[in-house]
Amino acid sequence: MATPRACLIDGKKFMWDGKEYEGKEDAEKAAGEYAAEKFETRIVEEDEKVHVYTRRVVTEIVLEGAPPT
Repeated sequence: MATPRACLIDGKKFMWDGKEYEGKEDAEKAAGEYAAEKFETRIVEEDEKVHVYTRRVVTEIVLEGAPPT
C-alpha cells in the first residue's frame, strides 16, 4: 500500500490517490471518475509516472441521533 502524500497546488491541499498511471490517458480517466464524485482533481507527471491528486471540501455535515442533553 502506498504512503499517503499531500501536495499544495495553487495554494490548495490535494492528496495523491496512491496509484501510478502509465500514461496521461489513464490518469485522465481516473480524474474524470473522481470529478463525477465531486472531487477537484489535478494530474501531475513525476518521475516518468503520472499521478492523480484529489481534494474535496466538506459542504454539508449530517448528524444522526438526538443532541446531547
